[in-house]
Amino acid sequence: MKENSVFGVRAAALWGYTWCEELAGRSHVVLPEGGTELDLRSVYSATTPRVELVPSIPGTLWQPADSGVHHLGYWSDDVAADSAALVRRGHPCEALGVRPDGTAHWAFHCGPQGPRIELVTRALQPVLKRVWAAGGQPS
Repeated sequence: MKENSVFGVRAAALWGYTWCEELAGRSHVVLPEGGTELDLRSVYSATTPRVELVPSIPGTLWQPADSGVHHLGYWSDDVAADSAALVRRGHPCEALGVRPDGTAHWAFHCGPQGPRIELVTRALQPVLKRVWAAGGQPS
């Protein structure tokens, strides 16, 4: 999704947004019905406030949201602990991204109202900051 995508052109024209290169990769994801491998793709704005565009994946939580905003993302120092705290507060986990060693590095939670909450390990923050600064792939 670059400037030539319909959304990219509109966002660039309306808000002056520019876009980083697309990030893509196969990820092990734990869903309520079990583990699976998904090809996840996204593109971030190089411009702030930061926007992430994610193509729909039919049959998953990655589909357009009724609220107009799909999710809000937060850095987490301990995704597993913060995820468990959200579950205790009535926000079930819809998807958990895990590394090959089983460590959680992101999680999506839904609640009774509003957009989903995405927790992302703070360990990814320096990588994403480089992507945003370079407008491209991590170095």
